[in-house]
Amino acid sequence: MKLQITNYKLQHFKFKIQNSEFKFKNCRVFALLLTAYGLLLTPGEAHAMHISEGILPVNWAALWFAVSIFFVAYGLRRLKILSRTDLSVKPLVGLLAAIVFVISCMPIPVPTAGTCSHPGGTAIPAILVGPSISVLVAAVALLIQALFLAHGGLSTLGADIASMGVMGAFTGFAVFKLLRRFHVNLSISAFFAGMLSDWAIYLTTSVELAAAIRGDAAFMPLFTKIVIAFVPTQLPLGILEGVMTAGMVSLLARRRVDLLVKLGVIEPEHAGETA
Repeated sequence: MKLQITNYKLQHFKFKIQNSEFKFKNCRVFALLLTAYGLLLTPGEAHAMHISEGILPVNWAALWFAVSIFFVAYGLRRLKILSRTDLSVKPLVGLLAAIVFVISCMPIPVPTAGTCSHPGGTAIPAILVGPSISVLVAAVALLIQALFLAHGGLSTLGADIASMGVMGAFTGFAVFKLLRRFHVNLSISAFFAGMLSDWAIYLTTSVELAAAIRGDAAFMPLFTKIVIAFVPTQLPLGILEGVMTAGMVSLLARRRVDLLVKLGVIEPEHAGETA
């Protein structure tokens, strides 16, 4: 009888300890969330990222929305089709959206251009899951940044998707596939895909800005000025993005080559290729 009482007390004591540990873990999670929420809402100087809110006239903003919505809808359709046969696609796309969100949250203000320089990051999902889904990934990242971080804007969301999502993704994808067709090394192909994708984003942004704000002035002189304003920051950032893209693809080639084969990035017979 005494032994049963002792066992009961011991089990009750263990339960209290486990319950305390559970509460402590919950408190830590809550504290981390509260800290992140506080940092997010702390007033501070906001550098408008991408094309700033209100820069584009209504007609140009509407035009870029019309262009972008087609690619976003097609990206959603592609994601739906792929996820029917592979349940791991949606979690992978969510992870890629988080990567693009973080990569593109590194703004360097360019006051003379009314926007910021930053890596785009859309070449990575374009290589892994295709350019159409990469547009969708960019759209999600840009929408969250516009709503919660005051980076970019809702009125310019279409233009930002067109530059970072559409041009960035399709340029990176095309460069990667073209170089691979000529049997260029995997890492080198990814490097040039990331670098040229980044530069394509800012050439497109320059076109969008020059076309929208030129008024009655000639297009080319203003376009040239905007491109020159981007050069000091965007040239090194493009190289940095190339390095990041090559690093990501090389890491997957070493650790998860089966994933690259599954996604169609490399052929099964090239699975042993050195990145």
